[in-house]
Amino acid sequence: MKHFVVALFLVASSAGFAEEPREATATTSTPQFDAAAADRFAKLALACVSKEYPNKISHVLNSDADVAPPRKLTPSFCGCYDWHSSVHGHWLLVRLVRTFPDAPFASAARQALRKSLTAEHLKQEAEYLKGEGRASFERPYGLSWLLQLCAELREWEDPQAREMSANLRPLEQIAVERLKTWLPKLSNPVRVGEHDQTAFGLGLMLDYARLTHDAEFEKLITDSARKFFLNDKNAPLAYEPSGEDFLSPSLGEADVMRRVLPQAEFAKWLGDFIPQIPKTASSDWLPVAVSPDPSDPKLAHLDGLNLSRAWMLEGILSALPADDPRRPPLQATADAHRRAGLAAVTGQHYEGGHWLGSFSVYLTTQRGIQHAK
Repeated sequence: MKHFVVALFLVASSAGFAEEPREATATTSTPQFDAAAADRFAKLALACVSKEYPNKISHVLNSDADVAPPRKLTPSFCGCYDWHSSVHGHWLLVRLVRTFPDAPFASAARQALRKSLTAEHLKQEAEYLKGEGRASFERPYGLSWLLQLCAELREWEDPQAREMSANLRPLEQIAVERLKTWLPKLSNPVRVGEHDQTAFGLGLMLDYARLTHDAEFEKLITDSARKFFLNDKNAPLAYEPSGEDFLSPSLGEADVMRRVLPQAEFAKWLGDFIPQIPKTASSDWLPVAVSPDPSDPKLAHLDGLNLSRAWMLEGILSALPADDPRRPPLQATADAHRRAGLAAVTGQHYEGGHWLGSFSVYLTTQRGIQHAK
C-alpha cells in the first residue's frame, strides 16, 4: 500500500505539509501527505516506544512480587510514558510503514516493532492483563487502541505484520472478551473528555469488530451506542472543553453514532443532538482550544483535543448528505482545529510529544473514516 489519500489543510509552516486549494463543494481537501511529513510523526514514536522513563504506571499490587519496573511488567508496551500511549505509538509506526514502506524511517520502525511485539513479550502482556485486580486495566481507552493495532496488522499484507499479528492474538482475545463482558454491565455511558469516555472507545471497538467480522461484538457495540445515545438532545457544547479534555464528549458521541445510524437517520439525530451547528461557513460556534502550558502533562491535553475534534468533525461530515447545509460550518471548524492541532505537534515537550503524533496520524490518514467505509 503506497499511500493513503488523506484530508489535510493547514499552513505549510506547520509540519512540512503542502497546502492545496479546497474545491468549494468538496467534502475534504486532498493535499499530499508525504513521507517527509510522516517522518516527523514517526520520529516522535521512535523516540518513545522504548523509552521506559518517565513512566506513569497504573498498576495494582497484589503482593511484593508485583513490585517491578515497567519493562518487567509489560515488556511490549513499557515506553511512551504509559501503557496506552505505547500501544498507540506502536499503532502509529505500523500505520506509517504501511503507508510509506520505502520511507527512510521504515527500517527503524520495523526494527522497533520487531523488538517490541515478540511472542514472548506479548505472552507476558497477556498474563499481566489476566492478573488479579486488573479487570478494569486500560478499559476502554487502552484496550480500544490495542484493537486498532491488531486491526492495522491484520490489514497489512506483509510477512512481518502476519507474524506480529499472530503474536498479538492471545492479548487481543483477552481484550475482546474483557470488553464483551464489560459492555452489558455498563448501565450509563461515561461522558468525560479523557480516557474513560465511552463514545470514543465504542467507535474504535466498532471499527475493529467490523474489520474482523465479529458479528456478536458488532451487535453488542451498536446496541450499546443506541441505548446510551439515541435519545440524547441538546448537547451542552457551552460547557466544553473542560480544562484537561483531549476528547470532546459531544463530538465523540456524534462520531460513534454516524457509524451506527443510516445517513438520513443520523442527519436528523445530529440536528436534535447538536442544534448549535449553524448553516453558514463559520467556525465561531466551536472555537479551537489553547493549551496554557504544553509542558504540563494534563494541560497539554488541549492540544490533542483540537486534533480529535478535527477527525470527529470530518467523520460527521463523511456521514451527511452532500447537500446538507451544515457541511460548510462543519468543514470550516474541522479545518480550524486541524491547523491548530497539527501546529502544536512540535515534539518540544515529552508531555505532549509521546502521544500527539498518534492523534495526528489518526487524523491525517482518516483512519476512522476509512474503517467506516
